[in-house]
Amino acid sequence: MLSDDHESWGYASSTGLGFTRNDIVEAHFAACAPYYRQALDEAGIEAGWHVLDAGCGSGSFLPLLADRVGPTGRLSAIDLAEENASRAADRMRDRGAGHPADVRQGDILDLPYEDGTFDAVWCANTTQYLSDGELLGALREFRRVVRPGGVVAVKDLDASLITARPGADPFLFTDFFRAAARTPGYARQLLRARDLYRWLAEAGLQGVRQRTIVMEHYAPMDPAVRRFYGLACARIARQATDAAHDGDWRPFLDPDDAANPLNDPLGYISEGNVIAVGTAPTATGTP
Repeated sequence: MLSDDHESWGYASSTGLGFTRNDIVEAHFAACAPYYRQALDEAGIEAGWHVLDAGCGSGSFLPLLADRVGPTGRLSAIDLAEENASRAADRMRDRGAGHPADVRQGDILDLPYEDGTFDAVWCANTTQYLSDGELLGALREFRRVVRPGGVVAVKDLDASLITARPGADPFLFTDFFRAAARTPGYARQLLRARDLYRWLAEAGLQGVRQRTIVMEHYAPMDPAVRRFYGLACARIARQATDAAHDGDWRPFLDPDDAANPLNDPLGYISEGNVIAVGTAPTATGTP
């Protein structure tokens, strides 16, 4: 069964939000790095731009953003958790003098930047923590702080594409999130990602486009992949068991259980990555 350490996994951030602790953020990035890079490619960030990473976490995306803006570009970042902002600043400081980044603690619902400061805003794995009203407010803030014609790119998880095989009910996780999403809150927000294009349009962004990427992992899984998903599935299984949710969650309760589908020689797990991109209107109303 899950140890006490596993029970508290991912829930120690000063924000009080689950899956925001540094080791969890880093573990997921390590497990899904190729898919994250693919999503970032969709944003169309160019060399020489000034880019804000809004909700930067511990700064996993900052080195990738630095590579895209190049030596003539600039980076800024902000995160609600003070410890995340500190780690992000340290990450870029350790990278060397080539790419300094202005990293601050702050709220994406009230960005401490002037109108039109940035060429692009990048926001990854953050909108899942926002209510509908907060999401619209954040997107309007992103639109405000980019220049006319600037880019707003939002990436987040689509939990409807989570499935594990073989042996497990392929709809076990889908049914869990669908049942939990009957009331407002985090579960419902994890199912909202494929509506991001509509939210960007409602916030006044133009030329909105969206892509969904299925992030798939097959056995034999990389240790980073195996550890992250083993613990993540165990957390969900514990919640489902405590709520007496339908389905057989027992194999997922212990990441080391031989019956756990992720330990099967033909183990498989997937989740969704959605990237939505829009541009701020110009003075004439065209992107």
